[in-house]
Amino acid sequence: MLFQFGEVVARVFFIILMVYFTGRIIVAPSAGKTREILLACAYFTGAEVLFRMTKGGISYEATKYLVIIYMLMGMFFKGLSGKGYPYFIYLIALVPSIIVASTSLSYTANFRTNIAFVLSGPLCLGIAALFCYDRKVTRKDLYDLILYIALPTITLTTYLFLYNPSIKDRLSGTASNAATSGGFGPNQVSTALGLGMFVMVVRIFMKSPSLFLKVLNIIILAAMTFRAFVTFSRGGVFAAIIVTAAFLFTIFMISSERRKNEIVVTFFIFMIGIAATWLVSSSQTDGLIDKRYANQDKLGRDKQDLTTGRWNLFMEEIEGFLDSPFLGIGASRVKDIRVERRGSELPSHNEVGRLLSEHGFLGFVIITILFIKPLAFRTSNKRNYYFYAFFCFWFATINHSGMRIAAPAFLYALTLINVVNEKSPIYRKQLKS
Repeated sequence: MLFQFGEVVARVFFIILMVYFTGRIIVAPSAGKTREILLACAYFTGAEVLFRMTKGGISYEATKYLVIIYMLMGMFFKGLSGKGYPYFIYLIALVPSIIVASTSLSYTANFRTNIAFVLSGPLCLGIAALFCYDRKVTRKDLYDLILYIALPTITLTTYLFLYNPSIKDRLSGTASNAATSGGFGPNQVSTALGLGMFVMVVRIFMKSPSLFLKVLNIIILAAMTFRAFVTFSRGGVFAAIIVTAAFLFTIFMISSERRKNEIVVTFFIFMIGIAATWLVSSSQTDGLIDKRYANQDKLGRDKQDLTTGRWNLFMEEIEGFLDSPFLGIGASRVKDIRVERRGSELPSHNEVGRLLSEHGFLGFVIITILFIKPLAFRTSNKRNYYFYAFFCFWFATINHSGMRIAAPAFLYALTLINVVNEKSPIYRKQLKS
């Protein structure tokens, strides 16, 4: 594992990848540029947390900026759909909060970095949505996108095993554990692994024609699930469960009777693998993981707050909305207020609450666009089997982790693609002379 050799190696690898994917986009023929852009964004989306924990990115928000740049390149080469105009409104609605923040942020706050921290995710989503709206993508391309997300999450899982092979030595309670999360934020690691779990489920049910491939992919999924469990951050795991349920329900409902039987058999094998993973996790954590998911402390006492403080943070954001319902309190002001009150930086974990508090009524407009537009698009474009899975991942993630990483923005944009069938080759009979 090259990342074990330090920050410099990870950064060189990041730059090589950036140059490689940029070159692929530039040299690709016009018909293939959309595919190359989406593959590049998919790979960096899957690799974002890995590069953050190894300090390989050229900046902390590098992946979000790369997704934005690649999507802008796509707009330059391929243009836009005029029907995606609500996302122009969405982007414009983000601007007033910056103006308000210029007058409301405290003198000690770094204006540029604070604004970039809270708005890079929403900006990434808006640009990606504009490019992807009604963009024609084949089913094969969509499978390849999922593979490109899966590959770096497999690398992330491998890195976690190498970084921390022994779980028991690093446990002290049932709280989220950075020591078992590669020395990085458990919430982000859990989210990235949750994304990896989902894409591996897709591989198991859609791209594993043989028993060998099914078993191999289930083993990889089990490894990811184990590492997600032992972060002791539940958000990414719950998101993976919700997204997997949405995906399996969708493919089950559209499948033939024969295919439904195959799905049931695969699901049975899949559940055996997950159950075994839970038993191993419980053994390796001396039962602490059972107490974590039962919302207990290490002594088995029930905790009063199921959300580990997130509900209180959300209610503070609602108070900010009620105080300034028109234009909001300004971008990043929520975190700034918490620094003033508590002396510690507590960024928002809930993007809905943050949008309402920092953007006011415009935040409500933004939320409405984000919900209504993809659902309206779905009514006339039902060939995307992953629509509800992508949509659920976005919504589940922004409610426990905000927009800290690019994944919810990119997967949201994928709800807006127009999935088309591959063109069948035309064979012409040669005329005899």
